[in-house]
Amino acid sequence: MSIYSFKGHIPVIHESSFVHPQAAVTGNVIIGKDCYIGPGAAIRGDWGEIILEDGVNVQENCTVHMFPGKSIVLKKGAHVGHGAIIHGANLGRNCLIGMNSVIMDDAEIGAESIIGALAFVKAETKIPRRSLVVGNPAKIIKKVSDEMIAWKTAGTKLYQQLPADCHNSLEEVEPMRTIPENRPKQEDFYETLKEFKGEN
Repeated sequence: MSIYSFKGHIPVIHESSFVHPQAAVTGNVIIGKDCYIGPGAAIRGDWGEIILEDGVNVQENCTVHMFPGKSIVLKKGAHVGHGAIIHGANLGRNCLIGMNSVIMDDAEIGAESIIGALAFVKAETKIPRRSLVVGNPAKIIKKVSDEMIAWKTAGTKLYQQLPADCHNSLEEVEPMRTIPENRPKQEDFYETLKEFKGEN
């Protein structure tokens, strides 16, 4: 893992969490249980504290940082999609931050809210609990339904299982040059949002 101390601050990472070797975690960072940090992610606690509560995932190529003097919390079960940037913002419990979205300083994302892919949430924006947010600049378009949050929670549970799976099976290997006849099939165990009824 690429774990770095900074001015005496050494990251604290629970042993059940998984930080990919190609991710970087620096300085005043605390990572709770069953968290997943994907390759290319940068969590940089050089100018303030970053806390990831239990079950948070920060996926590939995400950035978590802030202006000097800010400290932020990604609360339990927060789900940060591929390529998103969290800059000095606090994320509520069990929220979803869509792919390539940007959440700016002092923004507050309410619990169980869903921020759509490519959304831009301006600094100091306060998003109430269970809001569905899209666009640039981001706007609340409706409340998150029970069905939508059930879908989100199920997806996050996969990421909460992923650290253990990575500890147990991820290893660096040389590639095969031909496809073997007995190549294993992967499970199909998660419904997409379109398969949930009543969400148009």
